[in-house]
Amino acid sequence: MEDDGGERSSFVVGLIENRAKEVGMAAFDLRSASLHLSQYIETSSSYQNTNTLLRFYDPCVIIVPPNKLAADGMVGVSELVDRCYSTVRKVVFARGCFDDTKGAVLIQNLASEEPLALGLDTYYKQHYLSLAAAAATIKWIEAEKGVIVTNHSLTVTFNGSFSHMNIDATSVENLEIIDPFHNSLLGTSNKKRSLFQMFKTTKTVGGTRLLRANLLQPLKDIKTINTRLNCLDELMSNEELFYGLSQVLRKFPKETDRVLCHFCYKPKKVTEAVLGFDNTRRSQNMISSIILLKTALDALPLLAMAIKDAKCFLLANIYKTVCENDRYASIRKRVGEVIDDDVLHARVPFVARSQQCFALKAGIDGFLDMARRTFCDTSEAIHNLARKYREEFNLPNLKLPFNNRQGFFFRISQKEVQGKLPSKFTQVVKHGKNIHCSSLELASLNVRNKSAAGECFVRTEICLEALMDAIREDVSALTLLAEVLCLLDMIVNSFAHSISTKPGYRYSRPELTDSGPLAIDAGRHPILESIHNDFVPNSIFMSEASNMLVVMGPNMSGKSTYLQQVCLVVILAQIGCYVPARFATMRVVDRIFTRMGTMDNLESNSSTFMTEMRETAFIMQNVSNRYLIVMDELGRATSSSDGLAMAWSCCEHLLSLKAYTVFATHMDSLAELATIYPNVKVLHFYVDIRDNRLDFKFQLRDGTLHVPHYGLLLAEVAGLPNTVIETARTITSRITDKELKRIELNCEKHQEMHRIYKVAQKLICLKYSKQNEDSIRQALQNLKDSFTEGRL
Repeated sequence: MEDDGGERSSFVVGLIENRAKEVGMAAFDLRSASLHLSQYIETSSSYQNTNTLLRFYDPCVIIVPPNKLAADGMVGVSELVDRCYSTVRKVVFARGCFDDTKGAVLIQNLASEEPLALGLDTYYKQHYLSLAAAAATIKWIEAEKGVIVTNHSLTVTFNGSFSHMNIDATSVENLEIIDPFHNSLLGTSNKKRSLFQMFKTTKTVGGTRLLRANLLQPLKDIKTINTRLNCLDELMSNEELFYGLSQVLRKFPKETDRVLCHFCYKPKKVTEAVLGFDNTRRSQNMISSIILLKTALDALPLLAMAIKDAKCFLLANIYKTVCENDRYASIRKRVGEVIDDDVLHARVPFVARSQQCFALKAGIDGFLDMARRTFCDTSEAIHNLARKYREEFNLPNLKLPFNNRQGFFFRISQKEVQGKLPSKFTQVVKHGKNIHCSSLELASLNVRNKSAAGECFVRTEICLEALMDAIREDVSALTLLAEVLCLLDMIVNSFAHSISTKPGYRYSRPELTDSGPLAIDAGRHPILESIHNDFVPNSIFMSEASNMLVVMGPNMSGKSTYLQQVCLVVILAQIGCYVPARFATMRVVDRIFTRMGTMDNLESNSSTFMTEMRETAFIMQNVSNRYLIVMDELGRATSSSDGLAMAWSCCEHLLSLKAYTVFATHMDSLAELATIYPNVKVLHFYVDIRDNRLDFKFQLRDGTLHVPHYGLLLAEVAGLPNTVIETARTITSRITDKELKRIELNCEKHQEMHRIYKVAQKLICLKYSKQNEDSIRQALQNLKDSFTEGRL
């Protein structure tokens, strides 16, 4: 199988749907040999759930059946792929290839776990579509890549995406989780980064991919989150452990997780007859994987020494299951019997090629020894040729670099060249301050050198086939090792490193509950605080008795930043990382919805208001109790009366649920919600007025907005005539007087209900309080006295 190096996607996704709007998805990761199955009912006509999962997997190939069985008004998965993923390779497979019975048999044979442990018996009946997609996906991989997936080598997960927090594709963009917004005015040189880019200090490709996956689908299991946080606690309090683990992880190859693909896949036929020059790259990749495996196993004792005395469950469990596992010593012994002890993983191209040619111990294969001799002779001849040219043409600084595409070539500084180069040099190309060139002699020697290296690779692969089969028997141990190294890389080199580079008080450990309040004290925006040293922190408190915040303030006062900040802090908490706040406790969030930004969608012929309504409709159709919803300026893209009516109606609908909603608006009338509904709290961003100019303080305060007619102030600064401004003041004062009278009436009417809700809110806080019994009794007595005396 070809090398899928780097951070490019290595997922192949199979999709199939039925007439009941059910979609089955199978996502096969070629890099780590894992299969993720999902089946769900599409609730959106635009296939938002499917789009979200496809954005998460970022596939390189999508496999779909030929016919479109979408219900009326649905776009269908095939059309979704054509419209939104036109740059991804699309493969249309016959519907007969989507065979759920065959898919179940394949998973029984290929999964590393027992079928009963996977729950295959019950899963097969309820989620047949995902098994059908798995059958087509595995069939395409084996046909396209020319391999057979090794039995009991696949890591299979069912419904993996729905055991995590769901963040739809629109919210990923709005919150700048993976990519930042590049404002056309600021250009691409904007210093602002995304959350992923902020924490992308991982050292391995697998760790980077795991970080991206966690940010897109944070955890929901509190036990797992606390396990990570406990590990982070020990790393932050034990500098020796943190530093030692950081240094040990550098000893492991960057591409450790890629090693697995060469042990989980077996070529359909490996004989001398079919192995030719065209297969040398595959042979080279296989040898490289053996060397990577040897390097990783050599570094394993160092990892054991680093975490031997660790107290937290995560590191102690890694030590027990990995470092004390005899299977790794057995694999290392087998590798050591045929692989030379001095062979190391190298990144310099020619050094890597030499290491691969001499990976096998001498004397095992006569043809291999002859090929090695030829390789050494041609390499020596190339260096002698360079030495000859230096003397013959008076070029003492002539260099002889190497890359995998060209082989050896000459590099000469332009300063050394007087006039034209001698005619013996060919393929002359200027490259910066240097000249790259070759010669007929060098080209001939390059061909012989490459041919000899290719022969070494092919002979080595044939000799290593028995070792490969032996290693495949313990492939589950290698899978575990790769997963452990990726997890440690993310926690140590991303989470702990990011926190340690900031003052200790800046980040704190969050507390998570199943049904408690969302309370963040002095929270900060994790991205913007790195750009602005004077970032102003703000707090938030929400509970079942106060599940909606209406945030008011002028333009540029900080409303959108605050909405983003709340969501990003929640995401960081649920991936098991410290958060930028003085204190944070929160209810686990199942899903985050955002309605932010205003722009026309020209591709779908939608105006700003239509785009708003479509996004809002998706939220309303899918909202549930443990969701976090943030909505910014809903309804401002249409007439004021219709916009207010729509915003008010949406708020009332969300108030009937237990979901936490943060609603930012310019509409002063929405503040009246707090006078009618006791579970609504109104906040505003404080703005000072000096010389008819707005001085933004970015401080969140209780109550309604106290900036009278800030729109008129901005209009006056813009230069509108004084008569127009005065007329506008007269009109707005009349409207404001009527609104104030209505608010006073509502306050009197609903005063008693508000008092009761305040009591309920304080009782909920005491329910989740960690104070001792005497303190809670005293707080209850004080609450009783305040209520009976009318002080609430």
